[in-house]
Amino acid sequence: MRHLARILVVEDEPAIAELIAVNLRHGGFVPVLAEDAPSAQRSVDEVLPDAILLDWMLPGQSGLQLARHWRKEARTKTIPILMLTARGDEVDRIAGLDAGADDYITKPFSTQEMLARIRAVLRRRAPELVKDSVSVGHLTLDAATHRVSFLDQQLRLGPTEFKLLHFFMKNAERVHSRSTLLDRVWGDHVFIEERTVDVHVKRLREALGQAGSMVETVRGAGYRLTAKPGAGD
Repeated sequence: MRHLARILVVEDEPAIAELIAVNLRHGGFVPVLAEDAPSAQRSVDEVLPDAILLDWMLPGQSGLQLARHWRKEARTKTIPILMLTARGDEVDRIAGLDAGADDYITKPFSTQEMLARIRAVLRRRAPELVKDSVSVGHLTLDAATHRVSFLDQQLRLGPTEFKLLHFFMKNAERVHSRSTLLDRVWGDHVFIEERTVDVHVKRLREALGQAGSMVETVRGAGYRLTAKPGAGD
C-alpha cells in the first residue's frame, strides 16, 4: 500500500485551514491541522510530518520563529517547510527563506500551485529514492537496478534491508541512532519499536555475508557503516 504523505497545516484561520485540508485530501495527501505554534509543536512531537505548510502570521509565536526553531532541532531540521502568507514583498520572501523555509507561497494562491510545490519539495527530500549508485570500499549499491554487490559478487537483499543499506552507504562512517534510522528509513509515520531496527540490521549483516562486518554497532549510540570492516557486534 502506498504511503500517503502527511502534511501539517499550521494556519489560524479555520476557513482557510479547512479549504487547504480539502484540497490536500483531493491531491492524495493526509492533512493534519494546527492553529498555533504550541499545537503545531505537539503534532510534530507525536508524529513527524512529511512536509509543513506554515502560516507566517500566527497568534503568539510567529511562523518565522517556529521555522527557525524546527531548523535547529535534529529531528525536524530536514522536514520541508513551505511558508504560507499574504506577505509578498521580496524582503519578506528572503526573510522566510533565511529562516529555513524550502519554498514560499503567497496568498491568494491556486490550489494546483500549492499541490505542485508540495510535490516538488517532497521529491527533493527523498534521497533514498534517487536512482543513483554509491560505493563504500568493495561494496556497491545501484539504486536504479536495485542491485548490491561485494567484490563483484551479487547479493540478495529484501526491500527494507536495501533501503537501510542505501541510507548507511549515503552516510558512511557516521553513527546513526535507532530513532534516526526509524525516521529516515522507515518514516516516523510507522509506529514500530526501536528494537525492530536491531532485527533488520541483523538481517542486513546476514545478507551481506562477508561484508556484514562493515555494519558496526556503536554501543550506547547506534550503528554505522564503515569501509574498514570491524567486529560487527
